[in-house]
Amino acid sequence: MKYNAIFFIAFGLLLTLSACKFQRLVKSGSVDEKYEEAVKLYSHKDYSRALQLFDQLTGAMRATDKSQKIAYYYSYCYFNQKDYTLASYYFKRYTTNYPNTPEAEECMFMSAYCNFLSSPEYSLDQTVTYDALKDLQLFTNTYPTSKRVSECNDLIDKLRLKLELKDYKIAKLFYRMDDYAAAIQMLNNILKDFPDTPHKEEVLFLVVKAYHKFAQESIFEKQKDRHTKSIAAYNEFVAQYPESKFMAEAADLKERSRKELESIYNKDQLKINQENSRIQSSKPTK
Repeated sequence: MKYNAIFFIAFGLLLTLSACKFQRLVKSGSVDEKYEEAVKLYSHKDYSRALQLFDQLTGAMRATDKSQKIAYYYSYCYFNQKDYTLASYYFKRYTTNYPNTPEAEECMFMSAYCNFLSSPEYSLDQTVTYDALKDLQLFTNTYPTSKRVSECNDLIDKLRLKLELKDYKIAKLFYRMDDYAAAIQMLNNILKDFPDTPHKEEVLFLVVKAYHKFAQESIFEKQKDRHTKSIAAYNEFVAQYPESKFMAEAADLKERSRKELESIYNKDQLKINQENSRIQSSKPTK
């Protein structure tokens, strides 16, 4: 017990002395001393204190041959502290300031990767996700032969799945709210923007269902067009998923739309016949 107490007291004194030494270095150390200590702290993964020193050195060593290395360390200090927003900014600035260095490719990728890590869950604002997609695509265009291109493509696929899921959830929400016009637009956008969506079968079926319900709630003059589109959507759906689990319900909707169209055509024809009769009866007899 006595030895444990001595150990903790000695350890505490050592930490205090180390902190005092660091504070003296921050306040009055030379540039070279600060650089040497910053690199040492970085190698020991003490990124917070290393960053304090690199922050001072950024301006002091701007015109020296160490400025490039400081910028590199500086970016990774933020990255290793999981401050991905600032890390992305400084990695990008590195590639701008030192585009011809061996680390430029790495830092361009890391800037995009930080945005990927900052991308929030699908239900939140996806501005950062779009930034990450743009930066990852820029990387693959700039370094098409890089070994990191494959990883970039995997990250792009994950981000696109997140965006597709967000649109899918919004489309279903519109459908549940009986806003069929908005639901149809969102569903069609998913099919256009994400043709390989894992929800494609359900999305195609929901287009059929939404058009049918939209037609039922429409004024008479617009029912024909919307029932016709429901049948067209059914034909596209059955062509791609003839064995779908939604097939029975989809076929029933198609048949109901067909009967509605038949009724509409009959009513239209009746109106035409009545109008023709009226015209004929209004003509003067010879």
